[in-house]
Amino acid sequence: MIHERASVRTRMRGGMRRGAYLLPSLFTIGNMLLGFYAIVSALDGEFLKAALLVFLAAILDLLDGRIARMTGTESDFGKEYDSLADVITFGAAPALIAYLWGLREFARDAWLLCVFYMVCAATRLARFNVQTRVVDSRFFVGLPMPAAAGAICALLVFAPEYTGDLRVVMQVVMGMALLLIGVLMVSTFRYKSFKNLDLRRRWSYRAFVPLAAVLLVFVFIPRATFLAIAVLYTLSAPLAAGIARLRHPRGPRPEESPPPAAP
Repeated sequence: MIHERASVRTRMRGGMRRGAYLLPSLFTIGNMLLGFYAIVSALDGEFLKAALLVFLAAILDLLDGRIARMTGTESDFGKEYDSLADVITFGAAPALIAYLWGLREFARDAWLLCVFYMVCAATRLARFNVQTRVVDSRFFVGLPMPAAAGAICALLVFAPEYTGDLRVVMQVVMGMALLLIGVLMVSTFRYKSFKNLDLRRRWSYRAFVPLAAVLLVFVFIPRATFLAIAVLYTLSAPLAAGIARLRHPRGPRPEESPPPAAP
C-alpha cells in the first residue's frame, strides 16, 4: 500500500513537471497563432487589428521566456521553437502587413524592402542562436525582433488609413523604416533589455511622476504615444553610441601617432 502511494506521488510529480515544460510552449504557440491571424487580418484590410495582434504577440513572447526561467524549464527545444515563432510573428508578419498596407501601391519592386526586413530578422535570430560567449544580460546586441516589429506596427497604428498628400509621405516613411530597422536588427548596437528591472523593490515617489505623465498622454493620444515610445527605443542605442563617441573620442592609434619632432 505504501509503495502504491509513493508510485502515485511519483507519477503526479512527473505529470506536473511535464505540464511545467509544456506551459512556455503554449505561450509560443499563442505567439504563432497571433502572428498568423495578423497576416489574415491584413489580407482582409484590417491593418489596425493586425498591428494590435502583433503587439499582443510580443507580450506573449515576453512571458514565455520569463515563465521558462521561473519554472526552471528552459531547454534547447524551447529556444529553437521560440525562434521559429519569432520569424513568423515578428519577421514575416510585419513585412507582409506593411506591404499590403500600402507599399505594393508605392512601387512595383517595393516588396524587396519587406524581404530585406525579413532577411535581417532571420539573420539576427540565427546570430543569437549560435552565440556561445557570455554576454551582458542587461543588453541586447542589435534591435530585438519584438521591438522591431513593434516599431513597424506603431506606424500602422498611427496611420492605418491615409488619403491625400499623406499617402505618399507615409509610404516613403514606411519604406525607410523597414530599411533602417532591418539594419539595426543586425547591428552591434547595445539596447537595454530591462531584464534587471525589479518591480518588487521600493520605488521613490519621484518615479511615479513621469510614469503618470506618460499614462496621461497615452489616454489622450494613444497612437502618437505608441509611435513615440517605439521611435525612442529604436533610436536609443545609436544615439547613446554617438554621444559616448563624442564624450570620449578615441585617441590616435600607436601606428597613427605623428612622428616625434626633430631636435
